[in-house]
Amino acid sequence: MISDKKHVQQLAALLQQKGISDVVISPGSRNGPMIHTFSGSGLFNCRTVVDERSAAYFALGLAQANKKPVVIVCSSGTATLNYAPAVAEAFYLKVPLVVITADRPEYWIDQGENQCINQKGIYSNFVKKEYQLPLGETETELWQAANEINQCLNISLSGQPAPVHINVPLEEPLHQLADIDLPDVKEINEPQNIPTVDADLTQKLVDEINNSKKIVILAGQQNANKELDTLLTAFAKKTGAVVLKEHLSNLNSTQFCGNIDTMMAAILNNKVEDFQADLLISFGGHFVSKSLKQFLRKNKACAHWHLSPANDYYDTYQSLTRVIQADAASFFSHLHSKIFTQESPYFQRWKNKEEEVIGLQNKYVETLPFSDLKVTLELARRIPEYSDLHLGNSTPVRYALLANFNTTITFYGNRGTSGIDGSLSTAVGFASVSEKLNTVLIGDLSFFYDSNALWNNYVGKNLRIVVINNGGGNIFSLIKGPGESPAFKQYFYAENKYSAAGIAQTFGLDYLCADNETNLNTALNDLYHPGRKKPTILEIFTDAEVNTNTFRGLFNFVKQ
Repeated sequence: MISDKKHVQQLAALLQQKGISDVVISPGSRNGPMIHTFSGSGLFNCRTVVDERSAAYFALGLAQANKKPVVIVCSSGTATLNYAPAVAEAFYLKVPLVVITADRPEYWIDQGENQCINQKGIYSNFVKKEYQLPLGETETELWQAANEINQCLNISLSGQPAPVHINVPLEEPLHQLADIDLPDVKEINEPQNIPTVDADLTQKLVDEINNSKKIVILAGQQNANKELDTLLTAFAKKTGAVVLKEHLSNLNSTQFCGNIDTMMAAILNNKVEDFQADLLISFGGHFVSKSLKQFLRKNKACAHWHLSPANDYYDTYQSLTRVIQADAASFFSHLHSKIFTQESPYFQRWKNKEEEVIGLQNKYVETLPFSDLKVTLELARRIPEYSDLHLGNSTPVRYALLANFNTTITFYGNRGTSGIDGSLSTAVGFASVSEKLNTVLIGDLSFFYDSNALWNNYVGKNLRIVVINNGGGNIFSLIKGPGESPAFKQYFYAENKYSAAGIAQTFGLDYLCADNETNLNTALNDLYHPGRKKPTILEIFTDAEVNTNTFRGLFNFVKQ
């Protein structure tokens, strides 16, 4: 049994025809026709998540894990606004969400009707295409809607994916059902053209590379890509390029430099011009390291190329000279055979600096007290091979930059908008369809903010949540400014006196805790014991003042 609403039937049929089958539903009445149709047709994998904000992040994680679009469906009014943070994150991470929002008919907008806001264009800054279905169901209106829906879904399925929004005005009655199959629909396919670099441009690029003695390649956040790892390693060896990467770039060659924050601290005490690039090549998503961005903006490269299949004009380092519409793997593969092999003292200079700071950091951590840094380094040592690790924002993702993890681990994080609001929900959605062990490293405020992530039936037994509870927003004592303010403790740090134990009990998760090295060792053994078959929270209590001193102390030690 499905809804008798023809627009909803057609929408579902087009989704099914294009192979988009995962649907995350938040309960409501106005979205009843979609609920009836998606669940009643038997053709979709439907999941229910009550909290719309959490539901959208859950779907984002699901889309990342399955590498295909996921549909989210909600009722009208503020329910639609609660999708906005995850839609924005998906937009900047280039994750395909198909956002379907129910709505009142347009004649009720701003007329004092219940659960009614202006939803047209509500996500206009964060979707690649949006469309409001007609209210009428004439042949012409259905034809027009099918054309627009095809365009929306083709974008979500393209090689340059992004969220799309379909707003569905619905008149009552909402819950009349029909015992019929989904209708036959006309699918409109769109050819997927892979951008290529033409011969003239290729020669110009080759000439510039061959004439550049100091090349830096920035590998931003991206999915793991073994082919790119191999191609980039070969390219770097041939050109003497320095490849800078963070964990979220998911590249593992020993040819690359990964200790960026500590290297930046050490480089500031050297002749910075020795490390300044002639040519900067960037690709992928955002970098976490603020010090790297500051270094590159202050010491600008003569030329900066950004590789982007979507032709994004990212001038993060204020030196952009060329946007190349190509993915990184095809770009480096295309140019490799055409460039000269050259020795590079520049590359060796960076590698020597990396070895130096690794030695200094290892010396520093030998006497490290129990702290967030100590905990992160120990977790990096203990997390099982071939795991997925989801990094929460604020301090966890930054501490992770200072740790060396096993190269078999794959990293994820909501660094599109870098908010703390949906890290856990995204990880729960991802882990729900993953066959791997999934660990979430998250701070206490971020955990409590997003605790509704655990309020669903899809929290997998493969989920391990490590909550570092330092009693508040410790990030604000690490950065310059807030810590010196009289408003720090109440309004920046936002002191937290709560524990995750009650939340674990409420949602039926196992709970472990630690507040010293001995307890941590025992808890990690328990957390990652092969016999553990339930989702588990490990809460680790640290002292904020100790955290601040150890974090700042590391960089002062490296600088000296």
